[in-house]
Amino acid sequence: MTGSPVRSRRVAAEPGRALPGVPRERPRVVVKADLLPAIIVLSMVSLVGMPLGWLWARLAPPQRKRVMPEGEPVPLQLESWHRFDDLAIFLLLGLGAGVLAGVVLWLLRERRGPVLLVAAVAGSLVAGWVGTQLGPSLAKDRYPVAGAPNVGDVLTLAPVLESGWVLLAMPMGLSLAYGVLAAWNGHDDLGRRLG
Repeated sequence: MTGSPVRSRRVAAEPGRALPGVPRERPRVVVKADLLPAIIVLSMVSLVGMPLGWLWARLAPPQRKRVMPEGEPVPLQLESWHRFDDLAIFLLLGLGAGVLAGVVLWLLRERRGPVLLVAAVAGSLVAGWVGTQLGPSLAKDRYPVAGAPNVGDVLTLAPVLESGWVLLAMPMGLSLAYGVLAAWNGHDDLGRRLG
């Protein structure tokens, strides 16, 4: 038994795999290096609010109302449903834009992490606010009211957003897409070092 040499096996270290018996260091969140890219992401994502508002102004249906003898316009039959349609269209556009932005941000492999995600969510909140301000103002230009209406006239009024909750659609879509992609990733550092 003393004549058989004991051979030591070499274990090659691969990126992302720990050596047996050696504790692995957990990746840390890099804030300082990701701060400037996060500010750029915040400003770029917030610019999405302009096409979002323009597209909503094109897609949202107007509401037709008849002027009553009391002087107050009353919606025609089934026209009051367009109030919901206006909200639903903005919500769907915001969710779609958020999911698309989340997937695009995930492709920035070297900057993946919570710093970029927080900046993108803040930028998407700003984008939602820009969209809610720009969309109704563009819609008013499409449906102007000419002069004082007479009793019995049917007016076509511009679509409006009556709830502030639509601001949360884009951040929710972005967080959902980014979170699903991060959960699907099997690396502790989200694959940053592989890029």
